[in-house]
Parts: sequence; structure tokens; C-alpha cells
Amino acid sequence: MEESNVAIIGGGHNGLVAACYLARAGKKVTLFEKRSTLGGATTSVYAFDGVAAKLSRYSYLVALLPDQIINDLGLNFTTLSRTVSSYTPYVNSKGNSDGILINRIFDQESQNSIIRAAGDADCASWEDFYNRVAEIAEVLAPTLLQPVRTQSAMKELVRSALGERGIETWNEIIERPLGQTLQKYFSDDLIKGIVFTDGVIGTLASGDEILSNICFLFHLIGNGTGEWKVPLGGMGALVDELSAKARDLGVHILTDAEVVSLNEHQSGIEIRLKDGKSYSADVALAACSPLILERIAKIPAPKYREGSQLKINMVLHQLPELKSGDDPKSAFAGTFHINESYSQIESALRQAQAGKVPDVIPAEMYCHTLTDPSILSEELRDKGFHTLTLFAIHIPASLFESDPDRVKEELTRRTLDQLSEYLVKPIADYIARDANGELCIEVKTPVELERDIDLPRGNIFHGDLRFPWRNDSENYRWGSETPSSKIFLAGAGSLRGGGVSGIGGHNAAMAALEKLQ
Repeated sequence: MEESNVAIIGGGHNGLVAACYLARAGKKVTLFEKRSTLGGATTSVYAFDGVAAKLSRYSYLVALLPDQIINDLGLNFTTLSRTVSSYTPYVNSKGNSDGILINRIFDQESQNSIIRAAGDADCASWEDFYNRVAEIAEVLAPTLLQPVRTQSAMKELVRSALGERGIETWNEIIERPLGQTLQKYFSDDLIKGIVFTDGVIGTLASGDEILSNICFLFHLIGNGTGEWKVPLGGMGALVDELSAKARDLGVHILTDAEVVSLNEHQSGIEIRLKDGKSYSADVALAACSPLILERIAKIPAPKYREGSQLKINMVLHQLPELKSGDDPKSAFAGTFHINESYSQIESALRQAQAGKVPDVIPAEMYCHTLTDPSILSEELRDKGFHTLTLFAIHIPASLFESDPDRVKEELTRRTLDQLSEYLVKPIADYIARDANGELCIEVKTPVELERDIDLPRGNIFHGDLRFPWRNDSENYRWGSETPSSKIFLAGAGSLRGGGVSGIGGHNAAMAALEKLQ
């Protein structure tokens, strides 16, 4: 039986990050991945026959991956800033098409765009609100790679750095429901919705629930700036670099190696595979969901909400023209919001929770290739091709239980029709065709996300997010601990692991090193 210091179950980015840290510390590491390829949700693929466009299929942008992890591991991985933060098309009071363009650096063009749509007061509130969020993010972000603080200690950290202004902001985005805070700052429904979207991605949560505050904080805290960047070469570039680094450090990587049980004994952990082989290790890291850990180690998983998003990936032969007349190279470079006013988002949630496909489907998307054309072949770049990735929210897995194919077709058609309302021509007219003459479009439902990459009921966070601190009564150090002293959670379902961040992998590695020492 092969022996290791550490066994890692799961070869996504978190498992690979953990493997690199542990191997760098001199530990013997074996990583088990049940599929034939590494990466999990952070893969890039050629999705369409004869079309040389390498799409980030499941996850798109990077904000939470700390620069410290990239520097610690010496990764040759680059992210690119988008010039545009977001664009939101709308029909103004005169019945004309228009759009709210927010540049990454909030400038006069951004101000004018908000003022034209919502007035001076909401523009001033926008600047004040996001300045406050940036201040608190800068304080909280470094703690994500440190031992977990208590909530009271984190609040005191904010008070020490920012004074009473910081505490006021803390109360507004941590302790008071996000919907109430947005109501205080903004009067325009569409402006409130643009802000609110960062609180509802994948959560199936209302503005009246603190869960939306947690999601919002995670979206705005990354590296102290909250900036969402484009991975150069696609998400697969991160996995390629991590796997190469892990192998260089001596990590034993096994693919097509599905773990079916972790059995703890006095001297360590026995790992059994589906093919009957057994391995042993001093400790094990579960870089998988808590639900899978429950299946293989009988460690109970917390209750969680089902996944609630529809992912649509497309290749276009040209960028769509907008009815507003705005430059599509700006509009699609950032996050393009579709039907995401506050009231539309909340209405969609209520309908989805009642088991109904929402009448209006809130969604957002962006064009990777406007920032990073390297994922296209030179021929496609010369022809003006682009990729487009769309993420529709409040589409829970339960909607697909009775007739999944019909519901998928209906949701796809209605989502694209609603996008087309803002375009000069229907979106289908802009979509390229593959070598078989089929439109270059693929759709992934929450049910398919569970089947393809083991997201529990399609939940992109592996479970309900929690604030990145512990209650004063809780007693753990890294947020990776489980009831077993020899098994640590290293995936997105760990306390601070949500999103493409590597934080779950880093913190589990630190916990394992302390255990081994």
C-alpha cells in the first residue's frame, strides 16, 4: 500500500494549490482526481467542432485569487484588467434605448451615464457607497489567508483601521440586510439592481436575507480591490500552471482515480478507490464538496440551497450591435446586465421559489476576447470572432426535475430573446456555426453542473456561503477543520473557500502542516 503524508481528494484549483504548498514544505503528497483531466470548474475547452476558440466553460473571471498565492508558488499566471466594469441597457422615459456604462476607473463618462439614467443624487451615492466598500475590503482581504478571526475581532479590526466611518459601513453591509442598505443609498430601481447583482450570483437569496450580504462581500473583497479580472489564456491557464508546478514539486497525481471511502484509523487515513486499490496517508484534504466528503467519509455536510443559475457559452462571428448605438466593444467588455433591476431580480426569485420559470429572467454576461483575444486562433481573430458567456440567475435546479429538456429549451430561448430586445438583430444572427453547421452555443443547467463537475445540485459555492470569520463561541483555526482531526476541507465549501480563489486550498494546507508538525 502506497503511503503519503497527505492525500488530496479532488484535482480542481483548490486541490492543486494545497498540493503545491504541502509539497513545497517537503511533504509527500498524492492527489486523486476521479476524472481523466484536472481542473474541475476551472477548465478551458474547445467546445465546438472545428472552431478554434478555447472557452472557459464553467468559471469565467478571477477576483478572489490572492496575489500572495501566485507569488508564493511562483505561478506564471496573469490576469488582465477590464477597462469597463459594467454596461446596463435600458429604455429611457422617452422610449429611447440607452445604457449605463460604468468604467473600471469611475470617471466623468461613468458619472454622466448614471446621472442620465437616475439623477445626481444616485450618482453621488454610488461614489460614496463604493468608496466605503473599498475601504472595508482593503482591511478584510488580508485576513483570508490568516488564521480565522472571530466576528468581534474582525469588527474591531475595522474600527481600528477606519474609525466610526468603518463601523457604519460594517453595519450597512454586514449586519443590516443588503436590500435595506441599497434602499437607503439609491432611489432608482435599476441602479439598485446593478449593485445588488453581486449579492445574488448563485445564491437564490433575497435582499432581505443576510446571505445576499455574504455573497456581496465575497464579490467585492478580492485582493482588497474587488476587481474582477480576465485570466490570460482562459481559466485553463491557471490549472495548467498549477498542475505543472505540482508535478515539478514531486506531487504524485492520479487521474481516473475515484475515491469511494476515507477510513480513519489510529495511525492515519486509508483511501480506497473505485478500482479496489488502497492508499494510506497521515492526513487527508477533501478538495471536493462537503456533500462528497459526507459520502466517502461519513462526515455530515451542512444543509445548503440548490444551485440557481443557467450558463450559456457562445462563439460569435461578430459583436452584436446595440439599439442604443453604444459601442459594443465597450458594452460587452465589462459585465453586461440584462433585466437586472432590483424589482426584476426579486420578482424572479419569488417565482422561482414557487416552482415557476420567471417571467423576466435576470442575467449578465461578458466577452472574454475583448480583453484577451489569445483564446482564439489567429484566423478567428482576423475574422472578428468573439466569445460570449452568459449567466442567468434565480434558475434553481428544482425547475428541471419534471421535464428537464423542455425547461432547458424554454429557458434558453427566453433568455436569448430577452437579450435580443436590446440588439439591432436577434442574437442568433451573430452566433457562429461549427464544422457541422450547428450554432456555436452550449447551455449548462444546475443539474448538468452537478453531473459534469460535482457541484451539489449545481451550487457553485458547494454550499451556502458564510462570512469569512467565526462566531465567538466557535473554536477552530483555519476554517478547514472537520469533526475528524485528520481530515480537512480544502474546497469551495470550506469557510472562506467560495469562488475561484485557491483560499480553501491554501488554508487547508496550513491546517494540515500544523497537524503534521
